[in-house]
Amino acid sequence: MAINSKSMMELDGTLNSQFDDLVKFCMASGEINLDLYTEYDVKRGLRDSNGNGVLTGLTEIADVTGTRVEDGVKVPAEGRLYYQGYNVLDMIRGNMDRKFAFEEATYLLLFGELPTEKQLKSFIDILASLQEISGDFLRDVIMKAPSGNIMNALQKSVLTLYSYDDNPDDTSLANVLRQSLQLICKVPLISVYAYYAYRHFKFDETLVIRTPQKGLSIAENLLRMIHPDGEYTELEARVLDIALVIHAEHGGGNNSTFTNHVVTSSGTDTYSAVAASIASLKGPRHGGANLKVQQMFDDIWKHCVNI
Repeated sequence: MAINSKSMMELDGTLNSQFDDLVKFCMASGEINLDLYTEYDVKRGLRDSNGNGVLTGLTEIADVTGTRVEDGVKVPAEGRLYYQGYNVLDMIRGNMDRKFAFEEATYLLLFGELPTEKQLKSFIDILASLQEISGDFLRDVIMKAPSGNIMNALQKSVLTLYSYDDNPDDTSLANVLRQSLQLICKVPLISVYAYYAYRHFKFDETLVIRTPQKGLSIAENLLRMIHPDGEYTELEARVLDIALVIHAEHGGGNNSTFTNHVVTSSGTDTYSAVAASIASLKGPRHGGANLKVQQMFDDIWKHCVNI
């Protein structure tokens, strides 16, 4: 016998009630006495009970300092960021006339030393050769079911790049380096294309697909591709280049890096590990905090007058 609309409504009501019961069971199941975390010194996430960061590994790649010790007491201090022992602020100040600061910082982070001019030029040429997204990938992955959150779009795209790699499971140093360099070059393109795909299909805005131009820095190409007219100022490019340098790494103990350590310990492939890291980075207590700040600004403009 066919089920009429009234029967469907009654069925939905019953299922909703049953689902509410499952929610209650979930809240009660596995409940642990919070005092046990203190008794056994178990960390919840990457912070201890005092809010301090928890050490999860050792690294020489990057370091962040935000405190100093005075009379045996740790007190707040002006924050400093170091890449391979170099103060990032000094690097930025010493490269005010260079437009490839992010590429230079990337070389430093990967290989432990600042490149010579010849090494930097070679590295930039290699990166430029990898700055491409195939038409098939753009159509079948980025354009289909675009996400309103750029981090989800990145995660999906990075994971799908596995299927476009002829040798995705090889975890040798040479192959992982190849994959890593490709990701460094492709992620900016994916970000721009995913942004325009969502704006086009969700809000019927103009779909702008512009390929990167050889000879431009990653920062310049990002601006050229995301601005509808392809125009940008030298100041815009410089500011974005510096922002990319500052965001390139920050200590090795953050949530997404820790996620990468955990996932790669199983011997999984590069794309799976990076996709997992992006999933962690999206959270509002990590990289997703940027979105929370934007939402805060929107709320201020909406509810505060005379500003």
